[in-house]
Amino acid sequence: MRSQGVLEDKLVLLNGVSGAFRPGVLTALMGVTGAGKTTLMDVLAGRKTGGYITGNITISGYPKKQETFARISGYCEQNDIHSPHITVYESLLYSAWLRLPEEINTETRKVFVEEVMELVELNPLRDAYVGLPGINGLSTEQRKRLTIAVELVGNPSIIFMDEPTSGLDARAAAIVMRAVRNIADTGRTIVCTIHQPSIDIFESFDEVNKSKSS
Repeated sequence: MRSQGVLEDKLVLLNGVSGAFRPGVLTALMGVTGAGKTTLMDVLAGRKTGGYITGNITISGYPKKQETFARISGYCEQNDIHSPHITVYESLLYSAWLRLPEEINTETRKVFVEEVMELVELNPLRDAYVGLPGINGLSTEQRKRLTIAVELVGNPSIIFMDEPTSGLDARAAAIVMRAVRNIADTGRTIVCTIHQPSIDIFESFDEVNKSKSS
């Protein structure tokens, strides 16, 4: 970068960012490619480990502590990575065993998994094998809903989603956003980065925050 005339020691990606996310509200982070949408969301979620971060993040008015924040938040990555050799139900049950507190008994875990499957509309696929992307098993849209459900069985209060409609056609994107809307209606806080949404997807959000790289 110095050879291209950049003399500063630090490159500022985002500056002067402020905002608030509320329970039950579906919020979109929008901006052009490279504007810093995912960077901002990674910082908020505590997943950005490199670089320099300044400023304050509060949860219900209290300073954010990553150790406890990780227990009440979920993060759905843009890439849907799942074990191809197990079913949808087994994927969620495995996630529930890993994420829910140990004092929760087996029956309660199974009931919660069933509720999540109903919420994300995965019941028709409960016995379907996940399979390999583009080869067999679930479609791209179904994998996206499974990714969301895997995070949801941990019972997070806040869920971050990195471009949940990326790579989907209009119909598939609408199905995913319907599931996301159902989750927001349960009172959870949902924050999504979104890129070039259709008007239907755009209007499904309650609030829109624009990200602009400095």
